[in-house]
Amino acid sequence: MSVRRERRRDPKTGKVRMFWFVDIDYKHPDGRRERVRRVSPVQTRRGAEQYERDLRNELLGSTCARKEKKQNQIEEKKVPTLSKFADEFVGTYAVNNNKPSEVAAKKWALKNHLVPFLGKHRLDGITVRDIERFKGEKIKAELSPKTINNILSVLRRLLAVAKEWGIIAQVPTIKPLKTSPPDFDFLTFEEAERLMAYQQEPSWWAMIVVALKTGMRLGELRALRWDDVDLVSGLIVVRRAAWKDKVGTPKSGRTRELPLSDVALRALKAHRHLRGELVFCNADGSMLTKEQNKWPLWRACKRAGLRRIGWKVCRHTFASHLVMKGAPLKAVQELMGHATIEMTMRYAHLSPDVRKDVVQLLDRDGRHSYGNIAATEVAPDGKA
Repeated sequence: MSVRRERRRDPKTGKVRMFWFVDIDYKHPDGRRERVRRVSPVQTRRGAEQYERDLRNELLGSTCARKEKKQNQIEEKKVPTLSKFADEFVGTYAVNNNKPSEVAAKKWALKNHLVPFLGKHRLDGITVRDIERFKGEKIKAELSPKTINNILSVLRRLLAVAKEWGIIAQVPTIKPLKTSPPDFDFLTFEEAERLMAYQQEPSWWAMIVVALKTGMRLGELRALRWDDVDLVSGLIVVRRAAWKDKVGTPKSGRTRELPLSDVALRALKAHRHLRGELVFCNADGSMLTKEQNKWPLWRACKRAGLRRIGWKVCRHTFASHLVMKGAPLKAVQELMGHATIEMTMRYAHLSPDVRKDVVQLLDRDGRHSYGNIAATEVAPDGKA
């Protein structure tokens, strides 16, 4: 029975007397059991039975409340789809932490590739299988492995941010595609001399010379100011880079110093103007657009009898010539503004002595002696 009468000591008087008790063994809907033993506030059978009913209603209400609270928590933690989270990822995370060019790249990857394929998936429902299917579709669409990997890096960053914000518990494994080492074009020493010999457009000639002799990126050349150039000591400090009409920090996020060669220094001194603070600019002092820079370089290439090249080829030429002249790769990395030495290693094969030096390591091990063997002549019959 749930209601019973027992002999207990009265805590007030210390005397032993009879009390009406309620003893309930309650089973919750989730299977959990709870036992409740209490003294009835009304010491009659009828009062104890009413108290039992009140307690059971209270337990039932508590269970319902917990169930409702749990449901609310589930609703609060409902994970959004990739399509819904994409706008917050770009508007909150990317805008705050990335350069404008990187924000644009993330928007492009999401709008044209990730959202159309994975947009309806909840973030916690994106599996390794879904990612592999996505990679397969992009391979069928004949996207290059590098482009696909760039898109996957956006997906990885988006899911990592969702994890940091407590939206999902884990990020699925995202394996990049294997890619071959990137090819790059550069001018030979003779081709670079022919290009620098072109002086029919003096302002563009100076920009071409500085690009070939410093390895600066086009955005860095467009944003270069006279207060970044020291014509006395022959030094450029790269502090800014332009992307479209916006100016920010260089790609690496760090400033770097570039000593000027004699040729580059003479070109900048001859180029000195009073049109404004920008070194390379329009007649009114405004910033050059990326489109404006293409045609003058192509005209110079045509008149120099060279193939059409872009400004990035000038940058590759600078690094390639340094390595071919024997410059240490670490120094080249610092001059180029590469974030890691791996990016500079693409030029390592151009070093004239790299293979020879590696082979010479075989003769530097003192544990073996090949002198007698090397000096021994072998007879025609194979005998020494």
